[in-house]
Amino acid sequence: VEAILFWNGIISVYLTSRRLGLRLRVIGILCGPIPIAHLFALGAILREVNREIRAEIERQSLDKERAAEKCCACRYPLLMVHGVFFRDTNFFNYWGRIPEALEINGARIYYGNHHSATSVEDSGRELAERIRQIVLETGCEKVNLIAHSKGGLDCRYAIAMEGAAPYVASLTTINTPHRGCEFADYLLHVLPDSLKEQAEKAYNGAMRAFGEESPDFLAAVEDLTAQACGKLNEQLAPLEANLYRDIASSDENLPAAQIYRQSVGSRLDHASGGTFPLNFSYHLAARFDGPNDGLVSEKSFQWGEDYTFLTPAGKNGISHGDMIDLNRIDPDGFDVREFYVKLVSDLKNKGF
Repeated sequence: VEAILFWNGIISVYLTSRRLGLRLRVIGILCGPIPIAHLFALGAILREVNREIRAEIERQSLDKERAAEKCCACRYPLLMVHGVFFRDTNFFNYWGRIPEALEINGARIYYGNHHSATSVEDSGRELAERIRQIVLETGCEKVNLIAHSKGGLDCRYAIAMEGAAPYVASLTTINTPHRGCEFADYLLHVLPDSLKEQAEKAYNGAMRAFGEESPDFLAAVEDLTAQACGKLNEQLAPLEANLYRDIASSDENLPAAQIYRQSVGSRLDHASGGTFPLNFSYHLAARFDGPNDGLVSEKSFQWGEDYTFLTPAGKNGISHGDMIDLNRIDPDGFDVREFYVKLVSDLKNKGF
């Protein structure tokens, strides 16, 4: 009976826990046959799983209490836009547990479904078409864009250059490098052309095998440099001046095309707080860009009238990946799902 209970429990934990992580799973396997050590490993596993269970129970209770409010039921649906080197798939949701938390509270969610790595121009064109498609098929009139990382630049281009403005109610950028990443300029300068070509060939080939028609690894990377983002801002600034408005001084008589914009950023305080590869890129970004989230500098996040900068009580901070629940683990002092629930609830309260 003890054996059945134990193996049923441990297998269930290994297969279903989102918080346990690869490290503790490996430690548990390696220490399993070792007397005494296996007790310490089991204790560590139980502590993590207990934290996960308590957090989920609290979340379910909170969602049940506010179920009638439908606090995320915005006037317009959400279009969630991924960053570079990822795709929207049914098997791996780029946004982790966030969409489910929003839908439970009344949100309607769509995804960008654009290429994983192309230039800002090409991605912007794809997204503009996707926005028009959603509006046409659903009759929703407009969408609220929530975009992470390079996705924020892609959305800005779609709105300003590809005619998507009439179909967008708001744009929220999450940890977007609006002023680029200076360490990207450095890497592209010092790396030999042969190495860059090999990386491009390998990535583009892999993505074509997964069904992408025209991946462009180098174009995506080059558009994240400080130099490229500087040129993009110069190009978009005159157009954006007439597209966006400050919600605090909004007027019902303003043209319908005027869009509310806001931005969010976070900081990783220690490299060890970021999972691979952010624990490595953190040092490089710190050398060239200063305080950062593992990829993007603090000085690059702010854009729009409203800006939220997250600095939790935890010792490690919040990484670029934490902001989209990439690891399905809440950093100490930060509940990523509740952050998005409040963000979308705020959009609803503003009339979007």
